[in-house]
Amino acid sequence: MLSLVLISDTHGKHDQLSLPPGDVILHAGDVTSRGTEKEVLAFLDWFGKLDYQHKIFVAGNHDFFFENSPTEKIAEIIPPSVTYLNDSGTEIAGVKIWGSPITPWFFDWAFNRQRGAEIKKHWDLIPKDTDILITHGPAHEILDRTKTGIAAGCEELLKKISETDIKLHLFGHIHEGYGERMVDGVRYINASVLDIHYRQVNPPVSFDF
Repeated sequence: MLSLVLISDTHGKHDQLSLPPGDVILHAGDVTSRGTEKEVLAFLDWFGKLDYQHKIFVAGNHDFFFENSPTEKIAEIIPPSVTYLNDSGTEIAGVKIWGSPITPWFFDWAFNRQRGAEIKKHWDLIPKDTDILITHGPAHEILDRTKTGIAAGCEELLKKISETDIKLHLFGHIHEGYGERMVDGVRYINASVLDIHYRQVNPPVSFDF
């Protein structure tokens, strides 16, 4: 059993969070506001010092530094106690975790891909035996409604999840979608801690997995 703490979309306001105890903290992206190296370093300094045995995160559409920087430079600044996932996975106590920053195209932000075949290439990388999936954005029609009523989630991602053994899908991106839903045996959690006005109002989600 792993005690999980789930957060997303801190946008540089991570120091305002009150975090519960746990074994693992998972962050689903948008760690910065403008995607600068300075913001990334401030986040990593905070994240790396948190009192969790495992600290895992993906980037989000605001986090341009992670998309525009060479892999070697990113590797140099990630603290030893932190795992950064970018279409990649890790395993903790037999629990297989996969993470991706990719979201459907939206005004040419970081890690944007066109819907359909282009974005599907990323979801095809997700192993079938994944237990926990972390993506920045939601699957289609699941906690993905914007304030204007648009379902912004990815259709191809939803289809991929249905073809896997995924038990938990963590995401954020759509701040107003904060919450939890069970669909076909999968626990979907939008853990955006900021609301649509970028105010820190939503508490971290925690439970035993």
